[in-house]
Amino acid sequence: MSQLFSPLTIRGMTLKNRIVMSPMCMYSCSRKDGIAMDWHRIHYASRAAGQTALIMLEATAVTPEGRISDQDLGIWSDEHVPHLQELTKAIHEQGSHAAIQLAHAGRKMGVDGPMWAPSAIAYNENMKVPQEMSIEQIQQTVKAFTDGARRAIAAGFDCLEIHAAHGYLINEFLSPLSNLRQDEYGGGRDRRYRFLQEIIEGIRTIWSGPLFVRISASDYHPEGNTIEDYVYYAKMMKQDGIDLIDCSSGAVVPAAITPYPGYQVPFADTIRRESEIATGAVGLITSGVQAEEIISNGRADLVFIGRALLRDPYWARTAATDLKAPLQPPKAYERGWT
Repeated sequence: MSQLFSPLTIRGMTLKNRIVMSPMCMYSCSRKDGIAMDWHRIHYASRAAGQTALIMLEATAVTPEGRISDQDLGIWSDEHVPHLQELTKAIHEQGSHAAIQLAHAGRKMGVDGPMWAPSAIAYNENMKVPQEMSIEQIQQTVKAFTDGARRAIAAGFDCLEIHAAHGYLINEFLSPLSNLRQDEYGGGRDRRYRFLQEIIEGIRTIWSGPLFVRISASDYHPEGNTIEDYVYYAKMMKQDGIDLIDCSSGAVVPAAITPYPGYQVPFADTIRRESEIATGAVGLITSGVQAEEIISNGRADLVFIGRALLRDPYWARTAATDLKAPLQPPKAYERGWT
């Protein structure tokens, strides 16, 4: 039996297979107000119809200034909730679970206004220098994540993910390359972790369901975080109530990365074994055979499929066909599924 198409239960959420749509910015809020549009409902629901078990929305900003671009989804206002409810309803109608990634861009924000970061260090020479966050601003942002989670719950999401990767705000606090603070939010690993810890604690006061964190498991820099640091962080996250670590890498500082099929899978494997927490593997996973190897050999618990799902909304069907695994189609598609 295919392990890729076996169910998995995480804190009461039972996924029908191990395939997750990876969160990917779509830059499609044409009104620039963060409100989900018809395009989002079509985009995400079509992947659910293709039998991807968990549909995770793109990085969704918890504050207006936390957007990567002004065309990103938002969850900083109660006005966003009804539109997200329509989106989760469309996903659920196709038999899939819905997840959302809560995010703040930090020094990589792409909208007008003040730019906040743990320290006043620009990402590169082409970007402006951010303002170092005050303690009050840090506390306000922690609350913004909790408020975003509250709205996500009201919108009907089954799973929440905290975006702590790719050089955005939480990742900036975690990395010694971007966090030079000397107060309780900077210095050693434990103090750099405090911002994420407080976000987790805040969300856990209102949410008892599945909670994931996406990380950048390597800074690809000799003075940055390594997989060993993230094994340490993963143990702390497990203790604080995180259910799964979604293992990406890089982008906290400019770095030369040579990607190849499955290049990030060893991060998920190492954290799963050494931190004893469930993991998701992501990064150039393109075929069912490749995904099956990852799951069947215990290298990760879920595979997060990104670009391959942009090319093929029915990637799960393609993978099932390759693996000769049974996969129930939507009733309307039965006559053309095989």
